[in-house]
Amino acid sequence: MSQSMSGADWFKHAIIYHILIDRFAGFSSTENWDKPIFLGGNLKGIQNKLEYLKNLGVNTIWISPFNKTSAYHGYHVTDFYEIDPHFGTTEDLKDLIHSVHEQKMHIIADFVPNHCSREHPYFKEAQSNKKSPYYRWFFFTKWPHEYKCFLSIQEIPKLNLRNPLTRNHIINAAKHWLSLGIDGYRLDHVIGPPHTFWKNFRKEIKNTYPQAVLIGEAWMMGIKRKELHTINIHHKYWKWLANGAASDNLFREYISELDGVLDFKLQELLRTYTQAQTQSKQWLISEITRHYNHFPKNYFLPTFLDNHDMDRFLFLCQNNKEKLKTAAKIQFYINQPAIIYYGTEIGMTQPKSIWEVPPYGDLQARQPMDWNNQDSELFEFYQQLISQKKT
Repeated sequence: MSQSMSGADWFKHAIIYHILIDRFAGFSSTENWDKPIFLGGNLKGIQNKLEYLKNLGVNTIWISPFNKTSAYHGYHVTDFYEIDPHFGTTEDLKDLIHSVHEQKMHIIADFVPNHCSREHPYFKEAQSNKKSPYYRWFFFTKWPHEYKCFLSIQEIPKLNLRNPLTRNHIINAAKHWLSLGIDGYRLDHVIGPPHTFWKNFRKEIKNTYPQAVLIGEAWMMGIKRKELHTINIHHKYWKWLANGAASDNLFREYISELDGVLDFKLQELLRTYTQAQTQSKQWLISEITRHYNHFPKNYFLPTFLDNHDMDRFLFLCQNNKEKLKTAAKIQFYINQPAIIYYGTEIGMTQPKSIWEVPPYGDLQARQPMDWNNQDSELFEFYQQLISQKKT
């Protein structure tokens, strides 16, 4: 086992199924799916569908944040140490982890270290009292109503992770969930916290949980110049100017800090190749080769076609399943962990682009899992892809 992979080498063979808890299973109705509300998907719902996932062939599930939250998607955290009652209880999480491990599968979770909900009691206290010990947990530019946040989203104030108390609170929360059996994290918006935080985070986590995998989301899509002050990466202005939402230079910044980052670059290449159809196979091969040449062999770049923040790939292919299959074949051929966004394997698409429907366009790509109308031919195609990748 290579030293720098520090125990997380199980992830090399991961075939990951990406689940938005509220939208996957356990809801009683799919009405109002296009409103930013809790539909009722929960941890028990996922546990009840493990047989489905086992049958598909995946060996790892990645679940969206389950912390106490002020939003259905879980990314607006109000308590890093509690589970949101909409999603279930600590017992439900333990049961799910236990069942996943019994099936010889792994489970990773989304973790959000950069910001919290403005409904978080610490933030509310800092806003109401300048002398509060929590005042220094945030970046007030003009107290109490102006502060740094995630990009320009006022609902989620940015945490001051240079403050040792804040940093420890977040790192200990990550350790807490690992102690219950979570196998690692997909780390949200890693370009927000400073590199010193990530060095600390890695050291603390790996000392106690060497097997835990740490995968970052390093992506600059849609970031405006005025939001750069909320980001902590090297040469951020030049990276932003180069307009690389997914740049190898950005991914490389995390080589000694994380086990890998999500491969937004490959996603871009596959999208261009499949949809534009102006590029040859040769072009694709040379672009992919050049891309991987920038990274050490033991740095994970998990591949994916889409996720909860972008249009579904099938929708982008004008619902042409052959195009989706072409892209999926290439994705699974690559020697990296592969991610399937829930519903892709049964032909889920969307009525409109997320960019067409302000303000909650992303709901288009977050529709409830369709348990009734499933494309069995596509499902079998994915089963085959997965079993080929395993062998």
